[in-house]
Parts: sequence; structure tokens; C-alpha cells
Amino acid sequence: MANLGFIGLGVMGSQMVNRLLEKGHTVTGYNRTRAKAQWLIDKGMRWADSPRAVAVAADVNFSMVTNAAATAAITDGPDGLLAGLSSGKFFVDMSTISPEVSRALAAEVRAKGADMVDAPVSGSVITLQQGRLSVMVGGKRETFERLKPLLLDIGPKVTHVGDNGLALAMKIAVNLSLAVQMLAFSEGILLAEKSGIPREVAVDVLVHSAVASPMIQYRGPFVLQQPAEAWFDVNMMQKDMLLAMDLGRRLNVPVPTTAVTNEFLTAARGMGWEKQDFAVVFDVLARMSGVKK
Repeated sequence: MANLGFIGLGVMGSQMVNRLLEKGHTVTGYNRTRAKAQWLIDKGMRWADSPRAVAVAADVNFSMVTNAAATAAITDGPDGLLAGLSSGKFFVDMSTISPEVSRALAAEVRAKGADMVDAPVSGSVITLQQGRLSVMVGGKRETFERLKPLLLDIGPKVTHVGDNGLALAMKIAVNLSLAVQMLAFSEGILLAEKSGIPREVAVDVLVHSAVASPMIQYRGPFVLQQPAEAWFDVNMMQKDMLLAMDLGRRLNVPVPTTAVTNEFLTAARGMGWEKQDFAVVFDVLARMSGVKK
């Protein structure tokens, strides 16, 4: 069993820690708000007062935070993770940030004698709880092989996609499709509804049709009732869409459906729905269509 650290105990991070604890690993954790981690402490997770303290205590450190600014907040400074790393330790960043930022951070980690991989995931809290999460990994092959057993304790599909930063490029390529699919699904539902088909029937048909990706199957019903807590809110999704558009610009790859869908996310924010799950793009399109939720 491994001696692990985990920084960022939000919806996804906390469930990952729960799985690692259930696998018998020792986990030392840190979160800005300790109260959110209390249930994990009650299950045996050790608490640390700073990211640095986590890194000092653990051999392999994981992080799952919202964006590049949050990543800098947990890694930099006297209480940051970098200050606690030393030779032979590992850092697995599961956050979705730009490949360039991640590569620069990996260089800082290696300057400490440690090593880093980027390991973003594909899936939701439901797929994580069901043990169906997919993990993409960018970094040295030998480091990947050493960390793979731990990552398999989080999700059953773990793929090495190449050097540092490339797992993030892959994650961005995946995530742009989530919002685009949700908008297309919303178009279909509203066309059916305004034709006279009850929304519940249209949802049932589409989530059992050829267009029903796993994401549509578990998020499609959100057009009937949004969950109490967003699985992946508008701000988080728009962050990933902007990363996709920036990557497309850098690589000369047009991303027209990403750009259009991003405008619906901006509209959702303008309507005050930024904290709702990104499936709220349906509500934006419904309002434009003259349909009440």
C-alpha cells in the first residue's frame, strides 16, 4: 500500500480519495475548506494544514483543482507543494490547465529531484463512483509505469498518451465535445417539444438512440431537472472551451462548433446560471425558443 497525498478535495477529488482509502492506501489530504473534508477524515484520511505539509508527508502527491490560478496557489510559495517536494517523490496533477503551464510546472518539479505527470480524467462523479473513470497520462514512460497501479485504483482505463502536457491536450480535445454534444442534444429536444412531443418522451427516445453517448445518457435527463449540485458548472466548462479555442489557434485547427457553443456558455453566465451544471445550455436555448423550463 502506498503513502499518498491529495490536494483539492472538491466533488471529484474527494471521491478519488475515498476510492484510494478503500484500496487501503494511506492518504494525507489538504483542502482550502477543512469542513468539506471532514467525512474523509472520519474515514481515516490524515489532515495536513498546507500543500507543503502534504508533500512532505507523502511519496506520491495528487492534485485536483479548478484552473491554472488554483494550481499556482497550491504549488507556489513557502507553503506550496513545490516547497515540500524532494528527490524521489512524484506529483500527479489531475487538474485541467493549459499544456504549456503544465510543462513549465513539470520542469520546476524536476528541479526538486522529483517527477511529474499530468493526468486529467474523463468522466463525471457518477462514472468515478461506478469505477468507470478514464485517466489520460502525459510524462515519462518509466514514471507512468511506476504510477499506473495507483491510477488504476482510481479508474480502470489508464492511457499513456505521450510526453508532459499531451494528456492535457487530449483532455481538452475530449471536453470540447461534451458541451457541443449537449447543445446539439438540446436542439433536438426543443425541436421535438415544439412539434408537440412531451419533453420527457423526447429525452427518453434520445438517450436510448444512436446519438446517446455516455455523457448524454447521464446528463441528458438534466433538461428535466438540474441536479442540486453541479457536476461540472458553466464556469469550469467555459474554461475548458477557451483552452480548446486557444489550442486550436496555436495549432491552426478551426474549432467552429466549440466557438458557437462557447457563446451559449457566455449567455448562461449572463443569465446568472454560471454555477449550474453546463447542461443549462438547454435553458439558454429554450429561452431563445420561447419555451419555459
